Amino acid sequence: METFDFVVAGGGVIGTSIACHLAMLGAGRVALLERGTLGGGTTAQSSCILRTHYSVREDAELAHAAIGIFARLPQYLDDPEAASGYNRCGLMIVAPDGPRAEALAQTLAVERSLGIDARDLTPAEARERLPLLNVDDIAHAGFEPDAGYADAHLTLSAFAKTARRHGVQVREGVTVTGLLRSPEGRVVGVRTDGGDLSAGRTIVALNIWTGLLERWTGIALPLTMSRHAVFTLEGATPYTRDLPVLKDLASPAKLYMRSYATRQLLVGDGNEGETLAAPDTEQADVPLDHVAELGEQVAHRLPAFADAGLASSWTGVYDVTPDWNPVLGPLPGVAGLDVAYGFSGHGFKLSPIVGRLMAQNALGLPTDLPIAPYALERFSTGKLLHGRYGAGAVS
Repeated sequence: METFDFVVAGGGVIGTSIACHLAMLGAGRVALLERGTLGGGTTAQSSCILRTHYSVREDAELAHAAIGIFARLPQYLDDPEAASGYNRCGLMIVAPDGPRAEALAQTLAVERSLGIDARDLTPAEARERLPLLNVDDIAHAGFEPDAGYADAHLTLSAFAKTARRHGVQVREGVTVTGLLRSPEGRVVGVRTDGGDLSAGRTIVALNIWTGLLERWTGIALPLTMSRHAVFTLEGATPYTRDLPVLKDLASPAKLYMRSYATRQLLVGDGNEGETLAAPDTEQADVPLDHVAELGEQVAHRLPAFADAGLASSWTGVYDVTPDWNPVLGPLPGVAGLDVAYGFSGHGFKLSPIVGRLMAQNALGLPTDLPIAPYALERFSTGKLLHGRYGAGAVS
């Protein structure tokens, strides 16, 4: 049996970041196991938006730290060729009069208390920054200049390259089928379809497949799978890379929009999606009725796209917890095992700092930011991380 100091199960951007950070922090022998190809699951479906706008204070702290890493990835990884694709175009959030405008103003104030550049704008000021914007029904706007978007493939590849350079054994096409337990119940490794691996500590980052871990441990891990549709529009007026990511809290769908492929507009729904009974990353149909419904909302906010045509569409699946926030750290009563799951649409944007914090915690080092608020026990103690905006990835 091969022996490792750490085994990381799950080769999406979260698992790859964890393995990378373990190696960077001197963890010893590390193996990263992925059932398919690295980043071939939900990571490949991400819209890759980077923002610090979270009404949950802890989330805003994580996101702020993560953007700092995205912005300096070559220096951070000590690799001049590393790239995240970070485009610092800013984030514009617009809200109608009433509770959402109040939540927006309160959230911006929380961000500023953390040292984040988060600005309150009048509708007229918002229109100056984004001339395509219809502000007729907007009462308040916010702007984050450091926000934007990045590239999932480039980011994951940078983590994987650094992990390999530091000695991590990256094994694709290896499926974890169970846990190895000592007579005392400690997790001492994993079973795979290619043989057992011994590990001093195991970290599981299986995303929508986390239900397997519930079976292996007998511990209830609250999780639902929510499929969301994304599409891109192309019209006579391009939505260029310099224009901000737009979050429309005044639209029924709480739309998010960003530049895509230089001149196209990427559009996504910010509400709860289609609940799936089983993990599934296969592409589903995006009904034209759905495109038309959201397209009307896009046309209202950005009238220049009223006659835009559908360029492409795809679906992605979120691993969603009851409060739309991740579970990080050890499971109660199971020594030798850590988990990182339930990112609920936040995974890519938080991946650099989550990887670092999980590695620090697993190595017994002080963590840069606390992970205790993200413990599984919060679901039984009632200390959930509810945001001001209600259910959904806006948090």
